Amino acid sequence: MSAEAAPAAPRRSRFIDRGSSIGLLLVAMPVFLLAWLIIFPIFSAVVGTIFVRGADGATELSLASYRFFFSDRYSLSNLWVTLWTTAVCGILLLAIGLPIALYLRFSQGRLAAYVQAVAIFPMFVPSIILAYALIRTIGPNGTVDLLLNAVGLPKLRTPYLTPWGPVIGLVWDNLPLTVLMLTAGLSSVSNSAIEAARDVGARPLRIFVSIILPRMGNSLLVTASFAVLGIFSAFTLPYVLGPASPEMMGPFMQRTFADMNNPLDAMTQAVITFGICLVFGIFYVRSIARSRETRP
Repeated sequence: MSAEAAPAAPRRSRFIDRGSSIGLLLVAMPVFLLAWLIIFPIFSAVVGTIFVRGADGATELSLASYRFFFSDRYSLSNLWVTLWTTAVCGILLLAIGLPIALYLRFSQGRLAAYVQAVAIFPMFVPSIILAYALIRTIGPNGTVDLLLNAVGLPKLRTPYLTPWGPVIGLVWDNLPLTVLMLTAGLSSVSNSAIEAARDVGARPLRIFVSIILPRMGNSLLVTASFAVLGIFSAFTLPYVLGPASPEMMGPFMQRTFADMNNPLDAMTQAVITFGICLVFGIFYVRSIARSRETRP
């Protein structure tokens, strides 16, 4: 018995080694593209903003572009508007998306299907079309203004070209992904646990706080990270719906690079934006690694 099992062990080991080699070859090209198209430009941008060419043509270590950004009132106001918009959009997305996800998770029937279709519909609408649709709806002399005027009510104070314009557009644009991710997180909540809590007299709020919410911690963190990363780097909706001053970092970087012809300051703004987004990216990676460790 042992003599027959002895040759099988090396054969199995060679099979495992061959499978591992094939797996490494399969991921080699995606990893190479990731390093070439993402990681290398990041390091190049960081190095390019620290080691700059001086007046004599020699490359020297300088943090002048970062000192200018953090001492310039206009640059700081743009960064503040971006952080404010991201925070408000993240809170609104969770406040709107979580009730919808709860309804879709614990409801059945045709009405739930209609609600899901309406919630996911913005995912298939391009951002530029969404922006102009909002302009024609809530902009000056838009549909809402015409309806209010028809019934003798005062005009709507439009959020168009104010900081609230990008908030409305970004919440509408990111709501489908938020609902889908929260609904996927709610799938870990078993119906048996809900029914057991109801049998002992637990009310809906108690069930949500004690059973549902603890099982959704990782999903909420991942959803918030995705929302922050998408909103912080948004360009189209803030550019079309937002004010000219102050502006979010996406339009600010584009205008600094193209209109002012200042690549160094635009690259510095990009590095600062990446550094802030990196914090939320680390939260996302840690949450994913933690969920893989706790997975049976």
